Amino acid sequence: MLRLSADAPSSVAGCFRGPPSVGSRPLIARCPLAQEPRGRGEHECAARPLARHRLPKSGTEQPELVPGPAVEAPASVVADLKAATSRARAALAPNARVICYAAHVQDIGWQSAVCDGAVAGTTGQSRRMEALAVSTGGVGGVCANAHLADIGWQGWACGSDGQVVTVGTTGQSRRMEALGVQVGSGSVGAQAHVEGYGWLSSVAGNPVYAGTTGQSRRMEAVRIWV
Repeated sequence: MLRLSADAPSSVAGCFRGPPSVGSRPLIARCPLAQEPRGRGEHECAARPLARHRLPKSGTEQPELVPGPAVEAPASVVADLKAATSRARAALAPNARVICYAAHVQDIGWQSAVCDGAVAGTTGQSRRMEALAVSTGGVGGVCANAHLADIGWQGWACGSDGQVVTVGTTGQSRRMEALGVQVGSGSVGAQAHVEGYGWLSSVAGNPVYAGTTGQSRRMEAVRIWV
C-alpha cells in the first residue's frame, strides 16, 4: 500500500503549538513534505521557512496570515460552509468535533461543502484541486497550508471555530499538490487522492500533511476528519 506521510521540519510547523517530532521518511515524496528539492541528490532538500501564526482571540479579530497568493472563498461558499458546520454539530451534539470543507476544482469551480471524512474534489476525471476552504466546530479553530505548483508552500492561514479558512488559488490554473492541516485541540486526519497514485494512505496527528511535493502531481480530492 502506498503511504505518504511526513512530519514537517520545525521551520514549517503548524500554528498552534511547537514542531512535531520528526518521524519516518515518506515513501513516495522525493523530499519530505514542506521541503523543496534543491539539487539532484536524494537528500538535497531545503526547508521553506514560514512564519508562525496564532489563533484569533475572538470572532471579530483577524487571523495573522502570511502574505501570498491565497484566495478568499466567495460569500456563498462561506455561508454554505458555516451552515454545514452548524448542521453537522446539531446532528451530533452541541460540543461535537466537526470539520467541513469545500474544494475549488478545475473546470467546475467551488463545490458544495462536505464534512467529516466525505470526499471533496473529484476522482477519475483528471481534474486538479486548486483551492480549499475549511471550517471547524468544537476543536478550537483550524489552520491550513497549501503546496502549490510553481509556488511551493503558500503559508499558514488560521481561523477560530466558525470562521472559514481558505488556501490555494483560483483563476490561475494552478494545481494544489499537498495540504497541511492543524486544529486547536486533539488530532486531525486527512487522506489525499493524487494524480498517478490514487488514494494515498490516511494520516493522523496534529498537524498532518497529505499529498506530494517535488513530483508535479496534482491533488485531485481530499478527505479530512477530526
